[in-house]
Amino acid sequence: MKKIHSRLMAAFCLAGMLTANADAAQAPIPQLVRQDGRYALLVDGQPFTMLGVQAHNSSNYPAALDKVWGAAKDAHANTVEIPVAWEQLEPVEGKFDFSYVDTLVAQARQNKMRLVLLWFGTWKNTGPQYTPEWVKFNNQRFPRMVDKDGKTIYCLSPFGEQTLQADTRAFVALMEHLKKIDSAQRTVIMVQVENEVGTYGTVRDFGAKAQAAFKQPVPQAVLARKKAPVAGAAIGSWAEVYGPYADEYFHAYSVASYIETLAKAGRAVYDLPMFVNNALRDPVEPMAPWKGNFASGGPTFDVIDIYKAAAPHVDIAAPDLYSPESKKLGATLALFQRQDNALFVPEMGNAALYARYVYQILGRGAIGVSPFGIDYADYSNYPLGSRLKDKAMAEPFGKVYAAFRPMAGKWAQWSLAGRTYGIAEADDRQPQSFTAAGWKVTATFREWQFGNASKDDLPPGTESPNGGAALAQIGDNEFVVVGQNVRLNFEGAGANAGKPSMYARVEEGRFDAAGKWIMERNWNGDQTDWGINLTANPTVLRIRLGTY
Repeated sequence: MKKIHSRLMAAFCLAGMLTANADAAQAPIPQLVRQDGRYALLVDGQPFTMLGVQAHNSSNYPAALDKVWGAAKDAHANTVEIPVAWEQLEPVEGKFDFSYVDTLVAQARQNKMRLVLLWFGTWKNTGPQYTPEWVKFNNQRFPRMVDKDGKTIYCLSPFGEQTLQADTRAFVALMEHLKKIDSAQRTVIMVQVENEVGTYGTVRDFGAKAQAAFKQPVPQAVLARKKAPVAGAAIGSWAEVYGPYADEYFHAYSVASYIETLAKAGRAVYDLPMFVNNALRDPVEPMAPWKGNFASGGPTFDVIDIYKAAAPHVDIAAPDLYSPESKKLGATLALFQRQDNALFVPEMGNAALYARYVYQILGRGAIGVSPFGIDYADYSNYPLGSRLKDKAMAEPFGKVYAAFRPMAGKWAQWSLAGRTYGIAEADDRQPQSFTAAGWKVTATFREWQFGNASKDDLPPGTESPNGGAALAQIGDNEFVVVGQNVRLNFEGAGANAGKPSMYARVEEGRFDAAGKWIMERNWNGDQTDWGINLTANPTVLRIRLGTY
């Protein structure tokens, strides 16, 4: 723990240097930084925790935006993720309309929100529905994929040369326009390139160009990163090297290479961080070749290495979380959080049961999280998300975000230093624990604030799993804690193992806009005799412990 302060100072110095070196007339451009395998998103030169919400896909029009900002404010978000569709940007080939983008950026500033733009180009959820009509219905010029039986399918081919050229031209036009209108204020902080790419129903493109490429040797950059799950040739064609996994891996490389062309060209004109998102494959089932059970070719956890090799201008492969089972969700987070891949959750279900996972996600060191469908359009994607469409839908996330938001910048700094931890109540409702420097922390659920609960006398509001806590260790014996519906107990570990301990201070309060801790009350006696008990209202505590 003695190194934590020097590490934090290094993070502060890095941010300060970036700020000092920036053009005085402009805010520093957002960027992703890495420290010892951990990541932070710098916004205005400072680490930033994205407390995001994503609007519905069809809320990307000026007249629809009023229903977005109200929900974002009710969720206490600091960032809105929202699509920019190729069809609205270039409805007539070669003629670009940026009126929506201009309105969006202006209103985001008025509402004090940052933006993450989602480029819906060639692929949105694997399909071409957000391409312009002059692309949609011209299969000769913009070819679709061909399946193994030679049948044309719904998905545009990654080997469509004119498709790639046209999509790249439109994406570059967007990035050029963002640079023109947003270089001074940096309202837009990241860009997603395409959306949930891959294909359902066929493992890859079997068209003539794809077949010719499939027979070529696997590129060295891929061989250096991705090892074959089963024994195969060290070099050779995709089939020779990867055997039964060859089709999926080749498709991942083809799609990633296509995306790289857009990302590289876009960043050449305006160098914002970029990411791809992913419709997941099952993270707990045994690894096996594709069998129609996920979108082949997307950046699933098993092909992140291929995406890193093929698309170096894409910073992050990010998971979209729509499986609420705690075991699967935890496994997914672990698979996507890597030394070479920042953890970021750009989409998550907006049902209330997902709110508890914010603690786990941010506690693990994610740069941000964003439930999907947080706007007040008369639309629900139930059963993937909530049945609700009003303030009651945003409220569970709003309570958590409201607790985090005053310390969002500090949280990003602590996370970059590697001293944050997160727990979400699991489906089995069982206790969980982790070990920080010098302390073991155990979380239990469905407890009263005073005394022990029994199966016949449980606290109201705990019928379904909804507890969680995130902790930042800010000193050898000091923690900042935020959580709800959880009991936390601390005991000595490591250098403190076996020593009797007690709380020195348990202060309830908040951080102000300047990052100063404001104490409301000091918990003692009844409030700590039965551990640290947090109710359904998310609470922020500053806890200092000692041994004797």
